[in-house]
Amino acid sequence: MKPLADLRIIAVEQYGAGPFGSVHLADLGAEVIKIEDPSSGGDVGRYVPPYQSGEDSLFFEAFNRNKRSIGLDLSTSAGRRVFEDLVRVSDVVYSNLRGDVPAKIGITYGDLKHLNPEIVCCALTGFGMTGPRANEPGYDYILQGAAGWMDITGEPGGPPTKSGLSLVDFSGGLVAAISILAGVHAARRDGVGMDCDVSLFDTAISMLTYPAIWNLNGDFTPRRTRHSAHPSLVPFQVFQVADGWIVVASPKEKFWQRLAAALGRPDLAEDVRFLDFGARRRNADELLPILDGIFLTKTEHEWLDLLRAAGVPCGPVNSVAQALADEQTVARGMVVESEHPEFGTVRQLRSPVRVGNEPVEYRRAPRRNEDAGYVYAEILGYDAEQIRRLRSGDLEPAAQGGQG
Repeated sequence: MKPLADLRIIAVEQYGAGPFGSVHLADLGAEVIKIEDPSSGGDVGRYVPPYQSGEDSLFFEAFNRNKRSIGLDLSTSAGRRVFEDLVRVSDVVYSNLRGDVPAKIGITYGDLKHLNPEIVCCALTGFGMTGPRANEPGYDYILQGAAGWMDITGEPGGPPTKSGLSLVDFSGGLVAAISILAGVHAARRDGVGMDCDVSLFDTAISMLTYPAIWNLNGDFTPRRTRHSAHPSLVPFQVFQVADGWIVVASPKEKFWQRLAAALGRPDLAEDVRFLDFGARRRNADELLPILDGIFLTKTEHEWLDLLRAAGVPCGPVNSVAQALADEQTVARGMVVESEHPEFGTVRQLRSPVRVGNEPVEYRRAPRRNEDAGYVYAEILGYDAEQIRRLRSGDLEPAAQGGQG
């Protein structure tokens, strides 16, 4: 049995942040049922270019494998009835909407506890469900700016710069997944569910970590650093070499000593100006030009071979294509395949979450409303006439539904 095979999640999710959190749970065996509004064409991620056709896209595939889909309009009485029947037999209601929306559409714990006292209602929103910005939409770019990330990213003197990836979205999804697992654990232990109010803003602020602590408790002002240097450890940055760039790190004194020897300059490790962390930080303007000159004398492969042999932390600055082809990527099985009726064999990335040794199966993302029959008949126990009426839009499901 897969680790989360006994977990059922109703996901009112869209785009990237919410689906990124639940896809890891789906990979671990959780039954994630996406609620897609038929009036809007479902999850907007289905329509993201450039690799998009009809109601499918490779963007959608990246975030929604191993899930199920049912079309429900929660603003209608029939859609709400089916949703409430699902709540009765599920563990989690998970959403990523604007902060004021979960309460407006009635998917908070207070709205649903009469249906299932153990239901966990996790809302991943831009700014949270409280505070002056609760009703504002929150997107990754906006959050990277608001949380201070863009101010400290990029080269000194350059424009504010975001990460090359949507790291606030993805981190927020992972925080939501942790919250879901903790909430379900507590609900099963205590017999009482709860709300999990998770926000992208909170996530981004919390990830300021030690620079924020230094700022809160001292006179440290986080700033951009030349060549992506560490804010306090020297040397710990990218260096230009004869044919490109490499990353070199000295997070321990022993690594600095090894680096100095590998560079053919063991005297640098004994120089009082560079003797320890504090000295190297104070005298970085003297040390780094010396290192810059040395690194330009050899190629990437020459330096990486030499530094690895010396036990110095280092690595290449790969392109995305190079990273995907890296021997470690291959060895760890990070590229997996699924079959799709529109795109054929789709190669994508496996979850980094590993629990036990059982292989993970990868099923393509669902077509919109593809699993309605399964949900109605096998989960909710509706009979053929109820299902016919629901599909035709004529009537609501009968009262005996929701007992599956």
